[in-house]
Parts: sequence; C-alpha cells; structure tokens
Amino acid sequence: MTATVAPETTSPVPSAPVPDLKDRKDRRPLRSYWLAVWAAVVYAWLFAPIIVVVLFSFNDPVGKFNTQWNRFTLDNWAHPFRKADYTQALVTSLKVAFVACLVATVLGGLMALAISRYQFRGKGLVNIILVLPLTTPEIVMGSSLFTLFFAQNANFGFTTVVIAHILFCLSFVALTVQARVRGLDWNLEDAAMDLGSPPWRTFRTVTFPLILPGIAAAGLLSFALSIDDYIITSFVAGDSTTTFPMRIFNANKTEIPPQVHVIASAILIVTFGLITIGAARTLRRSRPG
Repeated sequence: MTATVAPETTSPVPSAPVPDLKDRKDRRPLRSYWLAVWAAVVYAWLFAPIIVVVLFSFNDPVGKFNTQWNRFTLDNWAHPFRKADYTQALVTSLKVAFVACLVATVLGGLMALAISRYQFRGKGLVNIILVLPLTTPEIVMGSSLFTLFFAQNANFGFTTVVIAHILFCLSFVALTVQARVRGLDWNLEDAAMDLGSPPWRTFRTVTFPLILPGIAAAGLLSFALSIDDYIITSFVAGDSTTTFPMRIFNANKTEIPPQVHVIASAILIVTFGLITIGAARTLRRSRPG
C-alpha cells in the first residue's frame, strides 16, 4: 500500500511596498530647501550690482551724480553718446580690445597647438611662463611694464597699452585653446592625410573647425578682459590715451552721468546676446539627428 504525500503549498512572500515617487518628493529633507534658498540669495547678491547699473540707466538724475533715483526716463538711451569724452574713451577701449584680442588669439592659438601636439625641450618652462600672468597681481605686472617701457624711452600711449593687453590676454587664450585641443582625436588628421589631403588643407578643413569653439571662447574672453582692465592700463597709458574704465575712475569724484550706466548696460546686452547665441548653437548641435 503506497501513501501519497500531498505537495507542500508555499505561501507567497509579501513583497515590500514600492515607495511612491511623489511621496518621496514630498518628503524632501529640509536642508534641500535651505540649499535652494541659499543659492537664490547668493545669485541675488552677485547680480544685484548689474541690476542696479541697468536700472539707473533709466534714471533722470538730479545734478551730476546718477546715484539716487529720481524718476524714470528714456532720454538717456535716446542720447547715449551725449558726453563726448566718455564716447571717445569707449572708442579707444574698443580699438585696444580689438587689436589685443586679434593678436593674442592668433599667437595664443598657435602656442596651444604647439604645446599640445609636440614634445620639445623647455616645454614645462613654457607652461609655467603662460601661467605667470594669471597668478601675478596686476599692480606688479603694471609696474614692471612701466619700468620696462620707461627704461627703453618708449612713448606711453596706444601702442604701450596694446602691448600690455596682449601680454595678459595671451595666457588666457593659450590655456583656453589648449584645454580644447587636448580633447581632440588626432586620428582624424591622419585619416585626412592618408586620403591625400595636403597639410594646409587638412588644417583648414579638419583641425580648424574642431578647435574653432575654443578659439571663439578664448577671443571673447580676451576681449572682455581687455575692455575691462584698469590697473595695468593706468601704468602704461600715459597722458595721451584714456580708456573707458580710466575715464570713469578719473571722473567719479566730479560726476557720474547716466551715459556711463547706458554704455555699461549696452555692453552687458551685447555680451549676453553673444553668450545666448553660442549656447543655442551648442544645444542645436548636441541634439540627435
């Protein structure tokens, strides 16, 4: 007689409840909210001076100092170049920044390519020299350039200012382009030359388009640094050349016209527009398809 054993029935193990994502978001720790509040306060602190400059460009001041709000007006924007001396100083700053940016971008881009692609004796020393203008205080660089030009009996003016601006812009350009070049795939150049492309055509059609974003960013950075500089410029400008920052600083005890705020706001708008265009092009390229 055979006995049959009934199969064991195993009770299902209850699964752990899956937490609701909505409940998880509702139970965010309090410190995350404080972090968001603190970030908003920091951003407000950083952008408050810019907001004040733009706001006072629409002010109708009482007297020569545009430092107290009186009433809203658009007359300042309708006549942004009413002060001829400030306009001339702005034109001088733009000329200096354009020349310094052009020369520094060309030389700095070539230096970045040479440092990133080739091994040569003294490469470490060159890298140290490139970093020195970034770490040296501006007052030290300005006084040393003044001593150099004075010892050579140079005429202080537009030329000395351009040379000084090229000096510190060159480091920014070289390091910025160098960061871009280090991430490139040089096999693309080898492939182009294997297909019969000469060196100049390879550089023009393969290498240059790849490093162009870095060159453009470095050029805009050097232009902004040049048009903004005051300390080094004040040492080498002499009496014949006055840039826009120098004009504002030298006149801040006698007058602060609203045209200063208008021109500064216009520069800010142009800069923000260029950044927006660059960001939009980057996003468009990163989209699939």
